[in-house]
Amino acid sequence: MRSRDGWWAALFLAPQVLGLLAFLVLPLGFAIALAFMKWDGLGEMSWVGFDNFAAQLSDPDFGTAVWNTVKLAVLTVPVGLALALLVAIALNNVRGKTFYRVVYFLPVVTSSVAVAVMWQVILASGDYGVLNSTVHDWFGITLPNWLDDPGWVIVAIAVVTVWSSLGLNVVIFLAGLQTIPPSLTEAARIDGAGPVRIFRSVTLPMISPTIFFSTVVAVISSFQAFDQIYVLVNPDHNDGARTIVYQVYDLGFKDFEFGMSSAAALILLALTLLVTLVQFGVQKRFVHYDS
Repeated sequence: MRSRDGWWAALFLAPQVLGLLAFLVLPLGFAIALAFMKWDGLGEMSWVGFDNFAAQLSDPDFGTAVWNTVKLAVLTVPVGLALALLVAIALNNVRGKTFYRVVYFLPVVTSSVAVAVMWQVILASGDYGVLNSTVHDWFGITLPNWLDDPGWVIVAIAVVTVWSSLGLNVVIFLAGLQTIPPSLTEAARIDGAGPVRIFRSVTLPMISPTIFFSTVVAVISSFQAFDQIYVLVNPDHNDGARTIVYQVYDLGFKDFEFGMSSAAALILLALTLLVTLVQFGVQKRFVHYDS
């Protein structure tokens, strides 16, 4: 009977295990091996050792991609999470909470391509952009060329990213706020604490695990930004929009330098792991668990 249960368990686990091997473990192993090779996708592979990594670390385009990725994370993570927390607190005690959840969550389930095209129309320069033309017609103010100016394009991308991810963070924060026992808030009020003190001394510590989770996910997502940038802007003609993931795509699927592309991807993986480990190390001082 025990042996039969084992066979049934293996049968039900097989699809998940096979999918994990086929779509994660084997591609990751192949990418790691490819990072030390020179290969154009058709010819023979040749071993080059760490030359691909050295070439990427000394490539000005890769340096620009890393800097733009860091700027995008700095702009989107704190602003997006702070705005989501404020919205969640505002919605926590209102009627029709489910309706607002759905409304705020709609951009999350909307196609990223559709979101990028919509914002492309809004942020386009000159008379073609809804925002620029409206502000110029009403107030006579000329706004920057959001998608063409290398100095402003990362700000435009950050705005789109914050808008499209706001609903997910709002729903997560709402779930965290609803785990706070009402007795704690009531006790703080009885002791004379005002709204600001309650937020700082009760709300923030109680939802600190939720904030930490959202921060880790938001940082990883900002490091992986690609699809909206690819549709919204053409990084080939605007270095201000070039990110690490676009660098990986550019090397692999335009230049057919799959070794270089894999090396850039592994550097991104290393940076993501490093930042995540730092976050887990720091969280011990700021995150408070029930235990």
